[in-house]
Amino acid sequence: MIKKIFILSICVGIFSFTACMVYDRVYHFALETDFSRIINPATLAGLNVLISLLAGILYWILWRLFNINSTFIFRILFMMTSFGAILIPLSASLPFDIKNPELFPGFAIPMLFFPIVGWFTLEPFFLLKKQTSIK
Repeated sequence: MIKKIFILSICVGIFSFTACMVYDRVYHFALETDFSRIINPATLAGLNVLISLLAGILYWILWRLFNINSTFIFRILFMMTSFGAILIPLSASLPFDIKNPELFPGFAIPMLFFPIVGWFTLEPFFLLKKQTSIK
């Protein structure tokens, strides 16, 4: 089970990093803003993989503690953490020479939800349980 969770975590990290990069380019060209000094591709890659690995560790711990209800508890905790993380871009102080700093929360907040969307999207492919036939 730990191998499946680890592979799922890596895949979610890559998936969410890719989504962040696409969103970064769309936001950049749509609003002509550049926040690459604050959030660059290396930062996005590192954060997405780290968040995904931490989520995998949490999932494994919950699976070991609460085998039956682990998915439900994990999803609640992951969602609460994602919503709580909204405070980070809202409270960030940007350098004075950044153009259109009021657009930064609209840039950063959606990226906070890409790991959880990636996890919910990819989880059924990795952690499917055997179905029993009804006789």
